Amino acid sequence: MRILRFLRSNLSIGKDIDYYSKFSPSPLSMKQFLDFGSENACEKTSFTFLRQELPVRLANIMKEINLLPDNLLRTPSVRLVQSWYMQSLQEILEFKTKNANDEKVTYDAKKKIYFMFITVLYSFSFTDAVIKIRNRHNDVIPTMAQGVVEYKETYGTDPVVSQNVQYFLDRFYMSRISMRMLLNQHTLLFGGKVKVNPAHPKQIGSIDPHCRVSEVIRDAYENARNLCDRYYMNSPELILEEFNVEEQDKPITVVYVPSHLYHMVFELFKNAMRATMELYGDAMEYPAIHTQVALGTEDLTVKVSDRGGGVPLRKIDRLFTYTYSTAPRPSLDGSQAAPLAGYGHGLPISRLYARYFQGDLKLYSLEGYGTDAVIYIRALSTESIERLPVYNKSAWKHYKTIHEADDWCIPSKEPKDMTTFRSF
Repeated sequence: MRILRFLRSNLSIGKDIDYYSKFSPSPLSMKQFLDFGSENACEKTSFTFLRQELPVRLANIMKEINLLPDNLLRTPSVRLVQSWYMQSLQEILEFKTKNANDEKVTYDAKKKIYFMFITVLYSFSFTDAVIKIRNRHNDVIPTMAQGVVEYKETYGTDPVVSQNVQYFLDRFYMSRISMRMLLNQHTLLFGGKVKVNPAHPKQIGSIDPHCRVSEVIRDAYENARNLCDRYYMNSPELILEEFNVEEQDKPITVVYVPSHLYHMVFELFKNAMRATMELYGDAMEYPAIHTQVALGTEDLTVKVSDRGGGVPLRKIDRLFTYTYSTAPRPSLDGSQAAPLAGYGHGLPISRLYARYFQGDLKLYSLEGYGTDAVIYIRALSTESIERLPVYNKSAWKHYKTIHEADDWCIPSKEPKDMTTFRSF
C-alpha cells in the first residue's frame, strides 16, 4: 500500500513539474522589490505572487536536474537534494487549492468576508511553510557539491560531462539564489510581529536602500582577517579607497542586498589573503590588500588587488569551475575543514551573486605579481533585474548536443620535425 501511494505521489509531482515548467519565471527588479516592501507591504499580495511564482521557478530547474548523467543522479547527495525540491514543491502546491477566492461563485457580503478571512489565514500558514522550506534548503550547496565530488571520485572526469555539470550548476545555484531572495523577503517582512528588522531597521527585508559599500567591505575584511590570523598567525592589512564620481564628498551608497555584497567580498578577501600568506611564508611583513570602490553613472565597481603571485592565464577559467579547487576538500562533518577554502564553489557562486542583478565578477592576473578581482554592480535599482534560468528547447539541447571536435588546432607541446612536412 505504501509503495502504491509513493508511486502515485511521484506520478502526480511529475505531472506538476511538467505543467509548471511550461511557464517562464517572472524576473523582478531591485526597484520592484523595494517598492513592494516599502509602500505595499501586503502579506496577502506576497502570498498570491509567491504561490504562483515559486512552483514555476522550482519546476524549471527540476526539469534540468533530470537531464544530468544518470550516475550523478544516483549519488546519495544529489538524490537528497532532489527529494528536498520535490517536497518543497508539493508543500507550495498545497496552497494552490486552498484559496477560496479562486472559486467562480457569487456570495453575499457575509460569505465574501468569510472567504477573505480564510485567505488571510492561509497566507499566515503560508509564511510558516515558507520558513520551513527556506530552512530545508540551507545545505543545498554543500550537499550538491558533495554529490559532484562523489561522482568525480567514482567515475572520474569527462570533458562533456564536466561542461554540462558546469552549465547546470551555474543555472541551479542561480535559481537557488533567486528563490532564496523571494523567501527571505517574505519571511523578513511578514514572518514576525513587527515588519522592521531590529538588527537592520533601515532595510526593506534583505535590501538596504542606502547600502554603505565600504562598511560591508570592512566587515568582510575583518572576518576574513580573523580566519587568516587563526591559521597563519598573521594577515595582510587593508587599504581602502572610495571614488564617488557624482558626489565626491559623500560616502558611496547603493540599493543592494548587503549579504550578497558581503558574500562576494569575503570570498575575494579569503583568496587574496591565502595567496599572499602562502607566497610570503614566514615574512614579518606582508603587502597590503588594496581595495577601491568607484561609483559612476551606470556601475558601482569594487576592485580587490593583492600581491599573492597571481595565476597563469590558462588557469583563470578553472578558478570558476565547480570541479576545480586548489585546496584540500573539507569533510561534511567539519572535522577536516580547510581554512579560507572549501569545495571550490566560492568564486563561481560569488560570480553568480554578482550576475543575479545583472552585474559581474572578473579576475585579472599578473602572474608572478598578483591578482585584481573586480565586482560590477548596477548603480541604478531600475537596471538591477533578476537574471533567471528558464527551461526550454535551448537548455534541453545544451545537455543533449554531442560536442564535436574543436575547429581550432590544438598546439602540441613539442615542435614537429619540419623535415617530415610535405612540400606544396
